[in-house]
Amino acid sequence: MTGSIEQGTSQTHGNTHILGFHVRLPRPMEGVWPALATPEGLQRWFTAADELEPRLGGAVSLRDLGSGRITAWDVDRVAEYTLEGGGRIRFHLERDGEGGSLLRFTHEFQGEGESEPGWRARFERLIGQLSS
Repeated sequence: MTGSIEQGTSQTHGNTHILGFHVRLPRPMEGVWPALATPEGLQRWFTAADELEPRLGGAVSLRDLGSGRITAWDVDRVAEYTLEGGGRIRFHLERDGEGGSLLRFTHEFQGEGESEPGWRARFERLIGQLSS
């Protein structure tokens, strides 16, 4: 199985922007989870996590995006980081056939922030990392 970015959406409601993606990944959920929910995994494809307490309510600090709290945490399924000034980033994993995963991603933020092409580039890095 190869990975792919299947859907990208961008919505604006007033000053709130919401980017969403569906990303098919070539590994089972358990193999993808560390890339989304550990400092080492996030640094390989996204950004350095200077702090990440792996639990609901735990502290999180993502370099260049800000610090905040983990507002959803379901091991191997959901990691949501709400950052002061950086909005809310949600990774939701589902099984996808034999040995694959579907990542439903949402980034909600105010004002200027991340772009759809920027997230596409990150997800291409994630797919490349999980494919090797």
